[in-house]
Amino acid sequence: MGKHILVIQGHPDPAGDHFCHALAEAYVQDAREAGHEVRLIEVATLDFPLLRSKEEFDNGTPVEVIRRAQESINWAEHLVIVYPLWLGSLPALLKAFLEQVFRPQFAFDQSNGKGWRKRLSGKSARIVVTMGMPAPIYRWYFGAHGLKSLKRSILGFSGIGPIRDSLIGMVEAEDGERRGRWLETMRRLGREGR
Repeated sequence: MGKHILVIQGHPDPAGDHFCHALAEAYVQDAREAGHEVRLIEVATLDFPLLRSKEEFDNGTPVEVIRRAQESINWAEHLVIVYPLWLGSLPALLKAFLEQVFRPQFAFDQSNGKGWRKRLSGKSARIVVTMGMPAPIYRWYFGAHGLKSLKRSILGFSGIGPIRDSLIGMVEAEDGERRGRWLETMRRLGREGR
């Protein structure tokens, strides 16, 4: 029995010719061939406004593309988020998308004044981050703060877990063999639904 998987392609360039796109496509293709049901959201192709106030975040009505994204997250058992590292974190467009989607009453809510209720429990996630630097430098020297923020403050706060990550460094180096190995890793993860 296959899983329901949502892949969120977070590269902000709608041209679609970056390594992030190839990684997501490899995952999607092999996941579908293995019998998983897969939906794909290309954040760069969506039209949505930025949130500019706490009132909007707490009580605003999401636009249709955001409501559809929320429906896909509710449908999914496993999320895969793919993005390039920009200035140590997510690209601004992906962060704006997540702010729109992971709102109160969808991702979490206050339970009768007794703390926060995580509304997306029971789902797992994988975060795939590409970067120009070696991945160990980002993880250990820089502390992977942008990744930790996404894992803890957005996904984990909403109840998603376990959350695994794949950090892919040195993507700008011309090494077709390394890229091929990463594409094969993404195909395997897609087949396994992880």
